[in-house]
Amino acid sequence: MGLIEEIRNKAKTVKKKIVLPESDDDRTIEALDYILDQGIAKIILIGKEEVKSKIKSKNLKDLELIDPETYKDTDRIASEYYELRKLKGVTPEEAKETIRKDRLIFSGMLVRRGTADGFVAGANHTTADTVRAALRSLRIDKNIGVVSGAFLMVVPNSHYGDHGAFIFADCGVNPEPNARQLSGIAVSNADLFRKLTGKKPVVAFLSYSSKGSAEGPLVDKMKEAVERAREASPGLLVDGEFQVDSAIVPEVAAIKCPGNEVAGKANVLIFPDLNSGNISYKMTQRLANARAVGPLLTGFTKPASDLSRGCDAEDIIDAVAVTAIRA
Repeated sequence: MGLIEEIRNKAKTVKKKIVLPESDDDRTIEALDYILDQGIAKIILIGKEEVKSKIKSKNLKDLELIDPETYKDTDRIASEYYELRKLKGVTPEEAKETIRKDRLIFSGMLVRRGTADGFVAGANHTTADTVRAALRSLRIDKNIGVVSGAFLMVVPNSHYGDHGAFIFADCGVNPEPNARQLSGIAVSNADLFRKLTGKKPVVAFLSYSSKGSAEGPLVDKMKEAVERAREASPGLLVDGEFQVDSAIVPEVAAIKCPGNEVAGKANVLIFPDLNSGNISYKMTQRLANARAVGPLLTGFTKPASDLSRGCDAEDIIDAVAVTAIRA
């Protein structure tokens, strides 16, 4: 059984309630039918009553349809959102309009107040839209202090990582994270790897240098990030800076970094910036035919997941399963 199938099966055992706000997208409805039929999660679908005509699943006991325009708690949610945003200049009227019209923020508020356990969006919204909604509605984990967008990467027929499974981060949020932010990204995504795989995370900070083979401010940033991550999470197996082959290939690690307990064994890869992270996940996905699930938003106290606008129903199903496990 592959990791993705294991994740779906595990989601069935926890049976969390996940919000899907994009009921106007056919891919969402296709995914919804499968999720309900297979019992992967309970779903809150945001939309009008007429969307029910598109749903083919007979398992409607695990489905709740909510229209923000008529929902019994909409005014209360709008008041809560106003309290969150009033210092940013949002008026009560603007808050009420946002909650009634912006399905992403409405979904985030359902998660914040405990009505749902997580939300998945992005099939027809940009990553910026989804991240913005999460930032405006969810609580940031003060122990982490930074939000990031990670991908679960599953590379077929690979001996690297955990039998081809990796977490890549940050691939979706922070253009140029500093050392403090990188350490938070490492800690939160090590925890993500542990939750999704049940295995021990081995975290490598990536660079163009392997343990001092080159010099420069970018190398120094990754070295500082390693020290900060060790301070923040003393039990975490983490090291760097590594070139990617030193991080994941045992034979290369034995030459470049002999005796290092992380080199050649890494399954959580922390990239120095958004350019390298985003390029790497897409290249791995296309050239290695890897499964890429995400971006999974980390650094919040409750889970949310983004989707590529080029996603298919399978991507939505997997994002829901992962979000359920994280919850």
